[in-house]
Amino acid sequence: MVLIGTSNLAAANRLGFVVLSDSRDEKGRKRHCSQQKYLELRSLRMEPAAGMFSEAPKPVMLTSGPSSRVSAVMSLRTLRALLMLLNMILLALLSPLQRGAARLAIGRRSVDRTKGSERKRKLAAPMAVRTPAARRADVAFRRAMAIRRLAMEEDDSPASWSRKEFSLFATTRGDTLFTRSWSPIDAPIRGLVLVLHGLNEHSGRYNLFARRLNRSGLKAYAMDWTGHGGSDGLHGYVHSLDYAVEDAKLFLEKIFEENPGLPCFCFGHSTGAAIILKAALDPKVEARLRGVVLTSPAIRVQPTHRILAMVAPIVSLLLPRYQLSAAEKKGTAVSRDPAAVAAKYSDPLVFTGALRVRTGYEILRITSYLQRNLGRVNVPFMALHGTEDTVTDPVATQLLHQAAPSKDKSVKLYDGLLHDLLFEPEGIEIAEDVVAWMVDRVGPSP
Repeated sequence: MVLIGTSNLAAANRLGFVVLSDSRDEKGRKRHCSQQKYLELRSLRMEPAAGMFSEAPKPVMLTSGPSSRVSAVMSLRTLRALLMLLNMILLALLSPLQRGAARLAIGRRSVDRTKGSERKRKLAAPMAVRTPAARRADVAFRRAMAIRRLAMEEDDSPASWSRKEFSLFATTRGDTLFTRSWSPIDAPIRGLVLVLHGLNEHSGRYNLFARRLNRSGLKAYAMDWTGHGGSDGLHGYVHSLDYAVEDAKLFLEKIFEENPGLPCFCFGHSTGAAIILKAALDPKVEARLRGVVLTSPAIRVQPTHRILAMVAPIVSLLLPRYQLSAAEKKGTAVSRDPAAVAAKYSDPLVFTGALRVRTGYEILRITSYLQRNLGRVNVPFMALHGTEDTVTDPVATQLLHQAAPSKDKSVKLYDGLLHDLLFEPEGIEIAEDVVAWMVDRVGPSP
């Protein structure tokens, strides 16, 4: 049976009737509405497609909500692109490091097979000490060697001019520095001199110069700054040259306390000269110094590649102790005396490995500081430089002389000489110039 127009659809269905009704239940109405909406949306989408090539697309107006979401998406895409670009640049800049490490590894294997080549011996140099225990052992070895060498040093004349001593000096950071002194034996002490060595050196290299100071009645002190010689720290690594500046100031205080009333000078070579110069910018230090002598001062240095100066701040944070072979100046001569060069680079207390990244960055940082503050140098000084120096810039030394307001200043350029002035064939004459300058400012001997 067929029922038309019944209102009780559920009851009719249970009884088996077929219901024809113009009214729809709730689900039917929803389905019908959904179909209508779908047809309307489809017709809207088809209309632009039909006129795609006949009319220009209408501009899309974004409200504040959608525009902010699009801006956020664009910002994320831009940030991702920038990060990818920075990553590519960093990989490109670090590629010399990877190549240097690969060459070092290859060189090590080749040295194991064949010995005798200077280049292979350089590549086979020990890797950076990484564990704290190994670093402590390395420091102990270097310190014992420095002490033993001091005891074995012999004068070049039967009559000794000096009494040599060493001491261990504690810094405010808790590091221990190896220091030494040379006291005149047969002459009264007229003045004091603090000697600071250059990068990768140690104080023992200035033994002959210190004895020459003793002959004129000047007592000499020297300090192996952090990471050098017999002092604490990874060999050849300087986390901050400001540490060395503060250590020099503190060591000067100790010298003043031990020798009250005596005039004091400072002598610094290369980076040691930069440390002395920065310390002397402190008015308290300047007031207590009679003068400073600077040989080949590191006021301006030129990296082997311009890009190294750009990448140094980043890499010094990421890989501070890494030895950057690209920073080495291949074949750079520091003296015209072959025997002096051989003695320097065969000395186990001299660091002969590639420059550590952080150390190089610290040198760039202190030279930049000094260049900005040449107009503040009031301490009496004498600056000496070889015209053929390729490590530090002799022109910058002339700029120091021109810019410094000091009333007692002089500069002397040695034509044709290289970086290590005291170890040039003319080293004795240069040492005499230094001593004469100091003695003139000490006054007549008693």
